[in-house]
Amino acid sequence: MMQDDIQSVLISQEELADAVQKLGERISKDYEGKNLMLVSVLKGSVVFMADLMRAITIPASIDFMSVSSYGSGVKTSGVVRIIKDLDEELNGRDILIVEDILDSGMTLSYLKEHIQAKGAHSIRIATLLDKPERRKVDIHPDYSCFSVPDEFVVGYGLDYAERYRNLPYVGILKPRVYEK
Repeated sequence: MMQDDIQSVLISQEELADAVQKLGERISKDYEGKNLMLVSVLKGSVVFMADLMRAITIPASIDFMSVSSYGSGVKTSGVVRIIKDLDEELNGRDILIVEDILDSGMTLSYLKEHIQAKGAHSIRIATLLDKPERRKVDIHPDYSCFSVPDEFVVGYGLDYAERYRNLPYVGILKPRVYEK
């Protein structure tokens, strides 16, 4: 059972739903009358993106990017590779990058530059989790649901070795799982 690998539940399913709903309301107000495009960074943000876009009450388009900076390890390699780029034109669009977790910041810093070069009108970041203790570059989320401690977290889209994404909460993974 996956639950046997979880040390503790950090953020419950109910807390997630409440925070995402409030964030959607805030984004709806901030982007009223703008040309909003949500850009989900796959795979981790897919659960957050699905809930967030349903909580947004204004017109918005969506697109997806897939990047890799971790390989199969637990720490970022520092090298960002774009596996799937955006399909839509960005000129004049107000981009909201939707990410599961802002950790070192290296991936999001790279993505912001990449998207800016494509002609976006504005770029902001919405992250489910912010882990400021791990930051290696000067980047901060414009929107964040939770600030979390420097623990290995999984669930609600976040994974370890492609497992645990489907947990309905965010939990702390037992070290014995990833220290093998």
